Amino acid sequence: MKLLLRRDQKSGMLGKVVFTLDVRADLSPDERSNIAKYKLGETVLYEKNTLTDRGSGLMGLATRAAFRAMNMSVSVNELLGGKRIDCKDIIEMCAVEDQIKEAAQTFKMVLDAASHFGGEEVVEL
Repeated sequence: MKLLLRRDQKSGMLGKVVFTLDVRADLSPDERSNIAKYKLGETVLYEKNTLTDRGSGLMGLATRAAFRAMNMSVSVNELLGGKRIDCKDIIEMCAVEDQIKEAAQTFKMVLDAASHFGGEEVVEL
C-alpha cells in the first residue's frame, strides 16, 4: 500500500484561503482482493467528529443527515478512489494529514493480517 498525498490551496469566499488535502491509496491486487473478500470498503479510517447522541425519530434522522453533510470522514472506498478534504488553515491540514497517515498504517496492518489467514507467518525477533 502506498498513500499518495497532495497539498494545495485555493481562494474561498471573501478571499479567504482554503487549504486542500487530496489523499488516495495505491493498493496491490492482493490488497484490493482482501478488501473485497472481508468487506472492508465501508470501514471509516478517519472522522473529524463523532456523533455521540444519534437521536430518534424524524429529529434524529435530520440531525444525522446534517451531521454527515458537515462532518469530514474518509472510508476505505473513498481512499481508493481519492478524497479531497478542505481545511480552514494549515494547522488543521497537517493534523488531518497525520491522522490519515496513522489510520492508513493501521489499515495496512489489517490488510497484512488478512493476507495470512489459513497460513503461517514467521516473525524474526
